[in-house]
Amino acid sequence: MDLKEIQNLIKFVSNSGVAEVKLETGDIKITIKTTVEGNAPEITYVQQAPVAQPVTVATPAAPAAAPSTPSAQPVEDNSKYVTIKSPMIGTFYRKPSPDKPVFAEVGSSIQKGDTLCIIEAMKLFNEIESEVSGKIVKILVDDMSPVEFDQPLFLVDPS
Repeated sequence: MDLKEIQNLIKFVSNSGVAEVKLETGDIKITIKTTVEGNAPEITYVQQAPVAQPVTVATPAAPAAAPSTPSAQPVEDNSKYVTIKSPMIGTFYRKPSPDKPVFAEVGSSIQKGDTLCIIEAMKLFNEIESEVSGKIVKILVDDMSPVEFDQPLFLVDPS
């Protein structure tokens, strides 16, 4: 069975709506598992004839019990702050360009509609505006870092 036949088999299985297919021919075993939606293969295994080998399982030593004392670091109470999150995936920039000052610093007072940062997505630079007025308490992302959708960027004290 060549690669082209395996690819055709994967396409056929994904379009058929079947959850799993196992095929054994000679010394080749193929297992194709698709997602529930049936739109893409999840895992494809291609194996040559397996050779029986003894299996040894090493059991790790039991880990030491964790101390029950509270950690030395104080727990921050962020419940009174508003979290401004990334509306998209991209690269986070605090400045409009390398030679310009940052949009906002920790301790800066901001108004609703003020630009806080830029997120670059697919060569488009999107200004992220504040949804609340208040004071920036913490910037949660480093400049020029990749960010995910709904990732927290800023903590704002609205009072």
